[in-house]
Amino acid sequence: MKKLSLIVICALGISACNKPIKNTDNSSKQVQSVGNDENDHGCIASAGQTWSELKKDCIQIFNQGFRLNPINSKKGEEVISAFILVSEDQSKVELFLPDNSDHNSIILDKTGKNTYQNNQYKYDLYSSILYVDNIEKYKGNVE
Repeated sequence: MKKLSLIVICALGISACNKPIKNTDNSSKQVQSVGNDENDHGCIASAGQTWSELKKDCIQIFNQGFRLNPINSKKGEEVISAFILVSEDQSKVELFLPDNSDHNSIILDKTGKNTYQNNQYKYDLYSSILYVDNIEKYKGNVE
């Protein structure tokens, strides 16, 4: 009998814990699930996915791209990298900037043996330097 009473008490306790809590302030709060943040292309930002125009797919740029670090970062300052992705035929590069508020990549066309550019950006593949308005901004580790 004691075992049965204990089981009933435990069951009541568990069922009480599973009841949803009512919102008493009459406001409607929406909770977003983790992984439920797909963009228009189906990329999941919380999984580190970004849309690539060159690949026409969701990618994790930190796994597939080449990292470029800021040239003028101060010691102790958080380093936020840019990334470059080169097309398979090497005719274009796709630029992913950390401060790009609209989260769109920038396509640069090949203009020379080792250079890619558009109006504002120029990337030198040989030296791995990204120029913004003709000023060196990011550099990769050339081995």
